[in-house]
Amino acid sequence: MAAEFDSARFRHVLGHLPTGVVVVTGLNSGGEPFGITIGSFVSVSLEPPLVGFFPGLQSRSWPAIAEGKRFCANILSSAQADECWRFAKEPQEGGANRFEGLQWTKSANGMPVLPNSIGWIDCSIQSVTEAGDHWFVLGRVDHLHTTDSADEAMVFYKGKVAGVETSQ
Repeated sequence: MAAEFDSARFRHVLGHLPTGVVVVTGLNSGGEPFGITIGSFVSVSLEPPLVGFFPGLQSRSWPAIAEGKRFCANILSSAQADECWRFAKEPQEGGANRFEGLQWTKSANGMPVLPNSIGWIDCSIQSVTEAGDHWFVLGRVDHLHTTDSADEAMVFYKGKVAGVETSQ
Protein backbone atom coordinates (compact mmCIF):
# COMPACT_ATOMS: atom_id res chain seq x y z
CA MET A 1 0.00 0.00 0.00
CA ALA A 2 1.42 3.40 -1.02
CA ALA A 3 2.15 5.94 1.67
CA GLU A 4 -0.43 8.68 1.99
CA PHE A 5 0.54 11.83 0.10
CA ASP A 6 1.64 14.73 2.32
CA SER A 7 -0.03 17.82 0.83
CA ALA A 8 1.52 20.12 3.45
CA ARG A 9 5.00 18.94 2.39
CA PHE A 10 4.03 19.40 -1.26
CA ARG A 11 2.98 23.01 -0.57
CA HIS A 12 6.16 23.65 1.47
CA VAL A 13 8.51 22.35 -1.22
CA LEU A 14 6.74 24.14 -4.07
CA GLY A 15 6.76 27.33 -2.00
CA HIS A 16 10.50 27.41 -2.74
CA LEU A 17 9.72 28.07 -6.41
CA PRO A 18 9.28 31.83 -6.95
CA THR A 19 6.32 32.78 -9.13
CA GLY A 20 5.20 36.04 -10.69
CA VAL A 21 2.10 37.72 -9.31
CA VAL A 22 -0.79 39.08 -11.34
CA VAL A 23 -4.30 40.18 -10.52
CA VAL A 24 -6.67 38.77 -13.12
CA THR A 25 -9.57 41.16 -13.58
CA GLY A 26 -12.77 41.06 -15.55
CA LEU A 27 -16.38 42.16 -15.66
CA ASN A 28 -19.34 39.92 -14.92
CA SER A 29 -22.34 39.88 -17.25
CA GLY A 30 -23.74 42.91 -15.40
CA GLY A 31 -20.56 44.95 -15.94
CA GLU A 32 -19.41 44.75 -12.31
CA PRO A 33 -15.60 44.45 -11.85
CA PHE A 34 -14.06 41.39 -10.21
CA GLY A 35 -10.46 40.39 -9.59
CA ILE A 36 -8.39 37.58 -8.17
CA THR A 37 -4.69 37.34 -7.28
CA ILE A 38 -2.92 34.60 -9.24
CA GLY A 39 0.57 33.18 -8.68
CA SER A 40 0.30 30.59 -11.44
CA PHE A 41 0.19 32.76 -14.56
CA VAL A 42 2.17 31.32 -17.48
CA SER A 43 2.98 31.88 -21.13
CA VAL A 44 1.67 28.88 -23.09
CA SER A 45 2.29 29.59 -26.78
CA LEU A 46 3.68 32.26 -29.10
CA GLU A 47 1.78 31.10 -32.21
CA PRO A 48 -1.03 31.60 -31.47
CA PRO A 49 -0.37 33.86 -28.47
CA LEU A 50 -1.78 31.97 -25.47
CA VAL A 51 -1.45 32.33 -21.70
CA GLY A 52 -2.89 30.36 -18.82
CA PHE A 53 -3.59 30.44 -15.10
CA PHE A 54 -5.18 28.34 -12.35
CA PRO A 55 -7.99 29.77 -10.17
CA GLY A 56 -9.33 27.48 -7.44
CA LEU A 57 -12.52 25.49 -7.98
CA GLN A 58 -13.99 27.15 -4.87
CA SER A 59 -13.33 30.69 -6.13
CA ARG A 60 -16.39 32.94 -6.22
CA SER A 61 -14.52 35.62 -8.18
CA TRP A 62 -13.47 33.42 -11.09
CA PRO A 63 -17.02 32.44 -12.22
CA ALA A 64 -17.99 36.13 -12.21
CA ILE A 65 -14.99 36.99 -14.41
CA ALA A 66 -15.70 34.02 -16.69
CA GLU A 67 -19.22 35.37 -17.38
CA GLY A 68 -17.64 38.20 -19.38
CA LYS A 69 -15.59 35.79 -21.55
CA ARG A 70 -12.51 38.04 -21.27
CA PHE A 71 -9.90 38.87 -18.66
CA CYS A 72 -6.95 41.15 -18.08
CA ALA A 73 -3.84 39.98 -16.23
CA ASN A 74 -2.37 42.96 -14.35
CA ILE A 75 1.36 42.44 -13.73
CA LEU A 76 2.07 43.70 -10.22
CA SER A 77 5.09 45.69 -9.12
CA SER A 78 6.76 45.00 -5.78
CA ALA A 79 5.12 48.20 -4.49
CA GLN A 80 1.62 46.74 -4.94
CA ALA A 81 1.46 44.43 -1.92
CA ASP A 82 -1.82 46.07 -0.85
CA GLU A 83 -3.43 45.19 -4.18
CA CYS A 84 -1.98 41.68 -4.06
CA TRP A 85 -3.56 40.90 -0.70
CA ARG A 86 -6.77 42.84 -1.44
CA PHE A 87 -7.56 40.44 -4.29
CA ALA A 88 -6.03 37.30 -2.72
CA LYS A 89 -8.79 36.46 -0.27
CA GLU A 90 -12.31 35.74 -1.42
CA PRO A 91 -14.80 38.33 -0.19
CA GLN A 92 -17.47 37.12 2.17
CA GLU A 93 -20.97 36.71 0.74
CA GLY A 94 -22.29 40.25 0.26
CA GLY A 95 -18.85 41.63 1.23
CA ALA A 96 -17.31 44.90 0.16
CA ASN A 97 -16.34 45.42 -3.47
CA ARG A 98 -12.57 44.88 -3.69
CA PHE A 99 -12.39 47.66 -6.31
CA GLU A 100 -13.75 50.21 -3.84
CA GLY A 101 -11.36 53.17 -3.65
CA LEU A 102 -9.26 52.06 -6.67
CA GLN A 103 -9.14 54.42 -9.63
CA TRP A 104 -8.87 51.71 -12.28
CA THR A 105 -8.88 52.32 -16.02
CA LYS A 106 -10.04 50.13 -18.90
CA SER A 107 -7.90 47.92 -21.09
CA ALA A 108 -8.41 47.77 -24.85
CA ASN A 109 -11.01 45.01 -24.24
CA GLY A 110 -12.68 47.12 -21.53
CA MET A 111 -11.37 45.07 -18.60
CA PRO A 112 -10.14 46.68 -15.35
CA VAL A 113 -6.50 47.78 -15.30
CA LEU A 114 -5.19 48.40 -11.79
CA PRO A 115 -3.32 51.63 -11.08
CA ASN A 116 0.49 51.28 -10.98
CA SER A 117 0.56 47.85 -12.65
CA ILE A 118 3.79 47.50 -14.63
CA GLY A 119 2.00 45.83 -17.52
CA TRP A 120 -1.20 44.12 -18.55
CA ILE A 121 -2.25 41.28 -20.84
CA ASP A 122 -5.76 41.49 -22.31
CA CYS A 123 -7.25 38.11 -23.28
CA SER A 124 -10.29 36.28 -24.58
CA ILE A 125 -11.08 33.01 -22.80
CA GLN A 126 -10.39 30.05 -25.10
CA SER A 127 -11.09 27.18 -22.72
CA VAL A 128 -11.56 26.28 -19.07
CA THR A 129 -10.60 22.77 -17.94
CA GLU A 130 -10.89 21.21 -14.50
CA ALA A 131 -7.42 20.29 -13.18
CA GLY A 132 -7.42 18.77 -9.68
CA ASP A 133 -8.68 21.37 -7.21
CA HIS A 134 -8.27 24.20 -9.74
CA TRP A 135 -9.45 25.29 -13.17
CA PHE A 136 -6.93 25.70 -15.98
CA VAL A 137 -7.93 28.81 -17.90
CA LEU A 138 -6.44 29.22 -21.37
CA GLY A 139 -6.64 32.70 -22.85
CA ARG A 140 -5.80 34.08 -26.27
CA VAL A 141 -3.84 37.32 -26.01
CA ASP A 142 -5.65 40.20 -27.72
CA HIS A 143 -3.61 43.16 -26.47
CA LEU A 144 -0.44 43.76 -24.44
CA HIS A 145 0.94 46.79 -22.65
CA THR A 146 3.93 47.55 -20.47
CA THR A 147 4.79 50.78 -18.72
CA ASP A 148 8.54 50.11 -19.05
CA SER A 149 8.63 51.21 -15.43
CA ALA A 150 11.79 50.94 -13.41
CA ASP A 151 9.70 49.28 -10.69
CA GLU A 152 10.59 45.72 -9.76
CA ALA A 153 8.15 42.93 -10.59
CA MET A 154 6.45 41.21 -7.66
CA VAL A 155 7.19 37.56 -6.92
CA PHE A 156 5.64 35.14 -4.45
CA TYR A 157 8.18 33.08 -2.51
CA LYS A 158 7.73 31.00 0.66
CA GLY A 159 4.35 32.58 1.36
CA LYS A 160 5.57 36.17 1.03
CA VAL A 161 5.75 38.77 -1.70
CA ALA A 162 8.99 40.48 -2.71
CA GLY A 163 10.52 42.30 -5.66
CA VAL A 164 12.82 41.03 -8.36
CA GLU A 165 15.93 43.10 -8.66
CA THR A 166 17.45 43.19 -12.11
CA SER A 167 20.98 44.23 -12.95
CA GLN A 168 21.90 45.59 -16.32
